[in-house]
Amino acid sequence: MATTPMLAHDDTAETLDPRVAAFESSVEATLLVDPYGDQIVDANPAACALLGYDRALLRQTKASTLHAGELPALTVFTQAVLHKGAYWTTALKPRHATGQDLRLEYSGCVLPHDGRTLVQLTLTDLEARRRRNVDAAAEDHMRGGITTWQRVERVFQDIERENQLILRAAGEGIYGVNAEGKTTFVNPAAERMLGWTAEELVGKEIHPIVHHTHHDGRHYHNHDCPIYAAFRDGAVHQVDGEVFWRKDGSPAWVEYTSTPIRDRGVVVGAVVVFRDVSQRREADEKLHAALAEVDRLRERLELENAYLQEEIRIETNPRGIIGQSEAIQKTLRQVKLVAPTTAAVMINGESGTGKELIARAIHEDSTRSDRPLIRVNCAAIPRELFESEFFGHVRGAFTGATRDRIGRFELADGGTLFLDEVGEIPLELQGKLLRVLQEGNFERVGQERTRAVDVRVIAATNRDLKQEVQRGRFREDLYFRLNVFPIETVPLRERREDIPLLAQHFLTRESKALKSNLRLSEGDARRLTRYDWPGNVRELQNVIERAAILSQNGRLRIDLPDASGAQAPSGATRQKLDARPAVMTSSEMRDHERANILAALEACAGKVFGPGGAAEMLDIKPTTLASRIKALGITPRPRPGVNS
Repeated sequence: MATTPMLAHDDTAETLDPRVAAFESSVEATLLVDPYGDQIVDANPAACALLGYDRALLRQTKASTLHAGELPALTVFTQAVLHKGAYWTTALKPRHATGQDLRLEYSGCVLPHDGRTLVQLTLTDLEARRRRNVDAAAEDHMRGGITTWQRVERVFQDIERENQLILRAAGEGIYGVNAEGKTTFVNPAAERMLGWTAEELVGKEIHPIVHHTHHDGRHYHNHDCPIYAAFRDGAVHQVDGEVFWRKDGSPAWVEYTSTPIRDRGVVVGAVVVFRDVSQRREADEKLHAALAEVDRLRERLELENAYLQEEIRIETNPRGIIGQSEAIQKTLRQVKLVAPTTAAVMINGESGTGKELIARAIHEDSTRSDRPLIRVNCAAIPRELFESEFFGHVRGAFTGATRDRIGRFELADGGTLFLDEVGEIPLELQGKLLRVLQEGNFERVGQERTRAVDVRVIAATNRDLKQEVQRGRFREDLYFRLNVFPIETVPLRERREDIPLLAQHFLTRESKALKSNLRLSEGDARRLTRYDWPGNVRELQNVIERAAILSQNGRLRIDLPDASGAQAPSGATRQKLDARPAVMTSSEMRDHERANILAALEACAGKVFGPGGAAEMLDIKPTTLASRIKALGITPRPRPGVNS
């Protein structure tokens, strides 16, 4: 590359480099600009005359100063020249030395020089061009001949040139179709977005190539195409949420506008301007999914908090299992064995023996302890609401379902679900429960979407589920699914040595609540130990709570029912009872138990088993009563007409 004109011109044209001479003598106003330094490097005489500035002054002027208030447009134009190698615009209006804005056409090209990149700008006065065209047209009109058409052709060539520059510079994809749906032009941006070249598309129907199918694979008939509709109804169609198919077969989500083209009032085609919004749509989908997940987690957290608050209110058992008896130690060993596993546990036992307490101990010793233990009292749920309670429902699933609701299984996801009184679950729902346990998924009521859960189930019952299975009231397959690891809770009467410990624990808690200093005497402990506690630990807790409330001067008033179930008398009779020996011998206890069983048999007319039998009256298992009858040498004597 030869040296730039400002460094190589001389006083005589003969000594100038030919290119420098062309720069100096050109009738086209030309500037050399350093785009990185924002500096006008040189200007030829024609540029000085057009702009009204001295050459030396222009060399000291910044390009942005010459285009005051147009820095954004100047920057865009300069970057386009550097990126494309050449560019053209009429958007810039430099200021004449007199302060007047000029209407110029800028043509720019890159000019490398000694490791630097300069931009050569050619400036054309649009107003002067218009005057020349008008004068030439008038002269041609007077002269006639073919010159008029030559100038008209030149005007149209200028327009075509301007349109081509715009199409090449546009960042959006642009293509045209005629009234037959065939492609008339495609700009470079559309080629880049779709992967098809203009040669592959021009002259062919574009709908079967890029717009033939919806994203879900459904056929997109051209009669339904908004692009074709633009030259059928003459209206502008704006569309979002459709796909154009790239040459490699991948979909591009687009938003586009189809604008009709009119020639003398007749629609002859349409121009389509589109942009690829795949990344934006993907981001929107991720955002919507994230917001939906946030809503789901927030709802779940709210329900967990509400559930835990409810649990705090209804919690009545101590946080630890209290007792030193061999029966309790055996239960603790079973808890330690099964807690680290994921096996289902079935806790059997009488009411009030601490089945929920054992379930909590298993959960807290498991790997799921950081997630909640969700309790469901199956005996307290109305039959028609079982499915909603377990699996949740969506709004409108049934009358009264005003909003979506998470079920207990979903609430316990990752944790433990405790099904208390599992024998109360309706038979028709047991199959759905079995499916969740087997497959780990379910659907909310009124919704087809399948949800996966990871839940460990601990069930508890005071029924004999084996008999329920035989009677057809409980599914055998569900029973075996729940009864993987059975634990039997021991009634309080069979671990009497734990009664004083439990009583003292409850009394300590009540003392704190009442802000008093209550103590359990040895006599109180002996009385509590002698009682059979048909209500087990729950009954003991209630008795201690009542005794603490009735206490006077730090002395407990413990009221216990007698053997027949009547309340212990008060006043003089109570003093007489207190005067009895505090401790019974083994023989006395045996006689007392014998008399109690005989009284029950007498009251039941000698009937031992079944409804209305002595076992039911004594609240013990029939097999236990049978073994005690045998051990005590009692011979049941049924009355005539009564089966035992």
